[in-house]
Amino acid sequence: MTITCTPLTPLIGTEVHGADLRQLDAEKADWLRTLLAERLVLVIRDQTLDRDQHKAIARLFGTGTLHRHALNKARGGDDEEVYPVRTTGESKMTAGEGWHTDVSCDPAPIAASLLYMHQAPAGGGGDTVYSSLYECLDRLSPPIRALVGSLSAVHDGAFPYRQIYGIEPPAGAHFNCTTHPMVIAHPVTGRPVLWVNRGFTTRIPGLSHHEGRHVLEMLFHHIETTLTAQCRVRWEDGTLVIWDNVATQHHAVWDYFPNSRYAERISVVGPEIKAA
Repeated sequence: MTITCTPLTPLIGTEVHGADLRQLDAEKADWLRTLLAERLVLVIRDQTLDRDQHKAIARLFGTGTLHRHALNKARGGDDEEVYPVRTTGESKMTAGEGWHTDVSCDPAPIAASLLYMHQAPAGGGGDTVYSSLYECLDRLSPPIRALVGSLSAVHDGAFPYRQIYGIEPPAGAHFNCTTHPMVIAHPVTGRPVLWVNRGFTTRIPGLSHHEGRHVLEMLFHHIETTLTAQCRVRWEDGTLVIWDNVATQHHAVWDYFPNSRYAERISVVGPEIKAA
């Protein structure tokens, strides 16, 4: 199999051509891990994967342990390791509509997520935008970088429901609430990463509510508007996207209502993170 690559932007994202992920040998798996560490988002089209194959690819990353999302069953999932992402004309919300890192509230966050598209929206739309948290940190001024590097922040798994969607979390769902450094060392590359996101980060211990909200809002705005740190992925049926969940944030664009979109996400747990 002859594999070629096309960068999506100079800083983030690569489209991989000619790969059949069902036929990965050890050498190709090592190459894929290295490429993900360098490019952060990999787009691999024209895949035909069943769930076992999807899981096997996910286990190549992080610790190899698959993540079990608290809302799998509430979203109609029938497999604890497969998170269904379904939006229809009846949906009042869609998963991922808003900048976030997947489940950053966990003590050992997700290392990589792999989303496999079963049904892209008819008529287009439904893109996902990704941002490099390496680049966002590098673009902070030295005084702000020093301040942020001295602080930690709380990541609350129930926050998206109460504060963003305005609803209580589904009954019986348990969400972690964890305090992480605001600048962490990437567990693979060692590079410093800006580790806050609008989806889960709620407050900064040691700062007043007023101070903390202003610092967080400044950082959220910085991440969301630094266009040179971003790439945008267009989906087709059979597209698999693998992203580094520590070094990126993403935003699912819901611009296809009332059309439907269905994908399945499998994520792999990483090691506990530490301050840079």
